[in-house]
Amino acid sequence: MNRTVTLPVSGMTCAACQARVQRALEKAPGVEEATVNLLLNSATVRFDPGLTSPEQLVGAVRGTGYSSHVPSDAPDLAAEELARDVEASREFRELRLKAGVSLAIGLIAMVLTMPLMAHHSDPLLSFAARWVDSPIRGAMPWLYRASPRALSYGLLAVTLWVVTWAGRHFYIRAFQAFRHRAADMNTLIAVGTGAALLFSIFVTLDPGFFRARGVAPDLYYEAVILIIALILTGNALEARAKRRTGAALRTLTLLQPAFARVVRDGSELTLPVAQVAVGDTVSARPGERIAVDGTVVEGTSAVDESMLTGESLAVEKVTGSRVVGGTINGTGAFRYRATAVGQESVLARIVSMLRDAQGSRAPLQRLADRISGIFVPVVISLAIATFVLWYLLTPEASFVRAFAAGVSVLIIACPCAMGLAVPTAIMVATGRAANLGFLVKGGEALERVGRIDMIMLDKTGTITMGKAVLTDVVGHPEESDLSWLGAVASLEAVSEHPVAAAISHGAAARGVRVDPVTGFTAEPGRGASGTVAGHRVVVGNEAMLAKEGIDPAPLRPAAALLAAQGKTAVYAAVGGALVGLLAVADPVRPSSAATVAAFRKLGLEVSMVSGDNQVTAEAVAGQVGIQHIVAGALPDGKVAEIRRAQAHGRVVAMVGDGVNDAPALAAADLGIAIGGGTDIAAEAADVVLMRPDLAIVLQALGLSRKTVRVMRQNLFWAFIYNVIGIPVAAGILYPRFGILLSPVLASAAMALSSVCVVGNSLRLRKFV
Repeated sequence: MNRTVTLPVSGMTCAACQARVQRALEKAPGVEEATVNLLLNSATVRFDPGLTSPEQLVGAVRGTGYSSHVPSDAPDLAAEELARDVEASREFRELRLKAGVSLAIGLIAMVLTMPLMAHHSDPLLSFAARWVDSPIRGAMPWLYRASPRALSYGLLAVTLWVVTWAGRHFYIRAFQAFRHRAADMNTLIAVGTGAALLFSIFVTLDPGFFRARGVAPDLYYEAVILIIALILTGNALEARAKRRTGAALRTLTLLQPAFARVVRDGSELTLPVAQVAVGDTVSARPGERIAVDGTVVEGTSAVDESMLTGESLAVEKVTGSRVVGGTINGTGAFRYRATAVGQESVLARIVSMLRDAQGSRAPLQRLADRISGIFVPVVISLAIATFVLWYLLTPEASFVRAFAAGVSVLIIACPCAMGLAVPTAIMVATGRAANLGFLVKGGEALERVGRIDMIMLDKTGTITMGKAVLTDVVGHPEESDLSWLGAVASLEAVSEHPVAAAISHGAAARGVRVDPVTGFTAEPGRGASGTVAGHRVVVGNEAMLAKEGIDPAPLRPAAALLAAQGKTAVYAAVGGALVGLLAVADPVRPSSAATVAAFRKLGLEVSMVSGDNQVTAEAVAGQVGIQHIVAGALPDGKVAEIRRAQAHGRVVAMVGDGVNDAPALAAADLGIAIGGGTDIAAEAADVVLMRPDLAIVLQALGLSRKTVRVMRQNLFWAFIYNVIGIPVAAGILYPRFGILLSPVLASAAMALSSVCVVGNSLRLRKFV
């Protein structure tokens, strides 16, 4: 049986890094599927444990030049997420500091370079020389009297310090990639700035050598510093934006209380949640978060479960009720027995599912991966070609112009935006979905939603409430007295049949008093009988009444009418006389009819597949406006219906309760499990609703479609940026318009492109 492991991977900085790690894992023996996530710095691998192991997979990652290790067997997701958050905050602060200091030094270096660059061939620096030179000359005349050689060596010292402090990781990672015969974003930055730095060093050491050969002795120290500063600024903005994409996951992990009040040996102890064991009795005080999942054994209260279900109304809890860790107790106090702790809890499973979803890869990502895998070598080749063409075709300052154009191509082509385009959209969308009350299992599911043109709905528990209730109490046509309801309710209270339970609960809601029952007898397929307050009470169908010699004819028309409405009719007799008729039905959810209408407005064909009989199915379908009905469908019948629609070219979404509909959910192009918050582990589904409300499906469809649009927008802008930026950096506009992109401006544009992609994805946080 295949296993899945998520390995941490550190050192990745761009889509090319991600693609290299993924290729190495996919080529490893026994690996069925590998997904590498640049944002989460992780690799999720499904593999055959008979052919490989996590240790060997870690070795494959390290073989590409990146760091990894085998995670613990039972990870604490909350602790891991906190550690990830702390590390992300540390990374952001470090990048911000380095970017700020480098930018300040770069601006100072530009000022110090003014006396040396009156005829600088770099367009940005030439512009600065024309417009900034005079004010600086007036404010700091001493600077222009300083020795050019002293200024050059001073700039060299400052640049070397910035390179070794702020930009060191670019060069280290580029060298590691080179050792493994690969190239990535760091390669482009290191080659570009390294070439500029080496050229400037040679000019500083022997400017006459260049003048003698007709090459302008330009210095690029300030350009090297500003390129590093601007790239670091972009990285810092990315780091801050990426932290926002995981806000929903961090919020979920923080819902778990740190401590629990555990009752042991009659005493109440405050213990870390990690020390709570299944079977422990835990105390919940008013206003506290419930520590772990459990069942109430003493006391009553109302619990706010909105974090789980999205419902604002508190849920009443009595003895026997289930409670979920992370929810908030109201004004009451109670004790409950722990039933699930650690990774088995509902909250931990939600966190795990959300992390898996955020770490997944959408089909659109494959296009970016393929391009990124060959992108860097192609860019280096283009940069060399740019240099050669400029050098051969420009008679004046050919070397310097060629050099600047080649460096600009290297810098502007960094594929950061491509690596962020799809993962950021997935992270924000899955986080927003969790806030809205549903879980989407990854990018592939998000992308499939856009192709859905048909939606099939299960009846029980999906369109309807999934629980029978007493809907009608009809008295004998010749009697208006309903006092017999108490006797019937007393009898049904003893029975375990679902219809009996609905009658009993419905009568209790009407304030009917229940009396003791003697001689209770249940007859499967017919009904039940017994004695209440000295009277024989019979409840059941016509066959049950016939056995007792009671004529159901007076109420037969009413029973037929109720049956036509999809309700189950039950006759009642007391003391040998027919007294009334009761109807039980599974009511339609309040939102179902409006949701079905909304599906149609979206252009979806809607049908209902149900295991119930034709009459009941038609009655429910009529209430919500569904024309196409398949009744009497067992699980394999539902699958067959889905296959039939798919064979006709339909892309089908199936909505069911996630239990008996599991085969159909798995067979559909998109499976949506609808149920309570504690039933989130419907593994067959692609989307899991955390509360039983069909209207949430509309939100899921809307968010998914918008996410796919954002992914496509991101990829478009990432690709078009490089398609336009590289030729401009190479100088294609220079012959006609005199436009030549400076390496400094190229680095600013590269950083801005990544920030724009992340910012576009963050718009999904506002989806409602």
